[in-house]
Amino acid sequence: MRQMAVSGALLVFLGGCATNPVTGKREFTLVSQGQEVEMGKGAAEQVAQTIGLYDNPAVQQYVEQLGKRIAAHSERPELPWSFKVVDDPVVNAFALPGGFIFITRGLMAHMNTEAQLVAVIGHEIGHVTAKHSVQQISRAQAAQMLLIGGMLASDTVAALGDVGMAGLSVLFLKYGRDAERQADDLGFKYSVNEGYDVREMPGVFATLKRVSEASGGERLPNWLSSHPSPDERIDRIQKKIAETNPPAGKDEKNAYLAMTDGLTYGANPRQGFFDNGVFKQPDMRFQVTMPSGWKATNLSTAVVAEAPGGNAAFQLTLAKEASPGAALEKFATNQAVSAVEKVDVPVHGLQASSARFQAKTEGGAVGGLVTFVSHEGKTFQLMGLAPANAFAGQEAIFKQVQGSFGPLTDPAALNVQPARLKVITAPSAMTLAELVAKQGPGLSAEKVAILNQMEPATRLTAGQKVKVIQGTVRESSTNAVAAR
Repeated sequence: MRQMAVSGALLVFLGGCATNPVTGKREFTLVSQGQEVEMGKGAAEQVAQTIGLYDNPAVQQYVEQLGKRIAAHSERPELPWSFKVVDDPVVNAFALPGGFIFITRGLMAHMNTEAQLVAVIGHEIGHVTAKHSVQQISRAQAAQMLLIGGMLASDTVAALGDVGMAGLSVLFLKYGRDAERQADDLGFKYSVNEGYDVREMPGVFATLKRVSEASGGERLPNWLSSHPSPDERIDRIQKKIAETNPPAGKDEKNAYLAMTDGLTYGANPRQGFFDNGVFKQPDMRFQVTMPSGWKATNLSTAVVAEAPGGNAAFQLTLAKEASPGAALEKFATNQAVSAVEKVDVPVHGLQASSARFQAKTEGGAVGGLVTFVSHEGKTFQLMGLAPANAFAGQEAIFKQVQGSFGPLTDPAALNVQPARLKVITAPSAMTLAELVAKQGPGLSAEKVAILNQMEPATRLTAGQKVKVIQGTVRESSTNAVAAR
């Protein structure tokens, strides 16, 4: 039986070959183009829901048109290419299977010419045209098939359409360094084909290195996380430029700077921010105090917090039901939930319904306390979870957090605004640091230097355009609440 099972898997391997559109070589694949597109489409929808798209139609249209123009002349023009800007301050870009490309507004803020943005977009297009994610998924499927042998002879092929659809796992595919180098080379080729100056590319890698060093590599995924070192990439591209001597192309710097003028910079406090352990949401006009010593994170659809050691967690999100009572009733119908016991947890005079419960998870049984609260026409779900044997020791904390939920009335918090990029003109010859000093106290010359791919001591000419930051910069949507 074992020999027959392996033979069945080998038959699938032999039949699963296709020509790579970039290399022209035959390669092993278990994913059709239709399945690839479906994977990417499903993951792209979750990106929009979990990270969120940047709310600026002009910026979205600019990136979409730019990306589609490049993709139309790539090796896979028939794909349903999509290019979106996500509302994330981290400098990042990623490609999903099937041609779904995402650029963060943080990356856009740190590019200085359209040619540089094209190099990044071209790199991500290269991952798709060279089928890097398809290759990895196929390898993973092949390994799984060998493990379970002949049982997959009929079931695997039917299930392939669901590969990668369980959450955002395809976002975290780690390409090998050879794949990253190939994507760089493809980005180089696409840039030249579109008439852009590839001499701008080394500046991209140098800036990414400076950003990574300045941030300490605290947040992932980062565009540098699985790539060759920036120094190596700079050296490779410079050698490629010397060898090919491409024509001097366009950089479209002025057009690009005009597009970035007014771009949100740093974390957007309108989406919620932490203030000395209190999470404040000005648009929804509420606040809630996080547990002392817990690590809390503001996501686009939820606020989550984790206890030290990971033995308890808290989540705040919106419920679909119109009232707390209806929301609790719907919650109790979940098949994984049992032993629902209604309890009284007062919430600042707001209409609320609460219950203790038990639930079954892959990690074992958990105990929880859930409260649904009505505020400003919305129903909020506040839920604390802990292993069943540890719930009693955490319940008082859960009640304290849920009881802290209430209206946000502080005018300063209600009116808070994000920092934004502002493109200004040097009035006369001076250093970048001198220009920054003229903008008022609190603005970091080093931060502005990185944004402009300069040094603080770089001398500007009269009339030279420079990006500066206006407003208070908020660096992160994560808050480690100090014990107090």
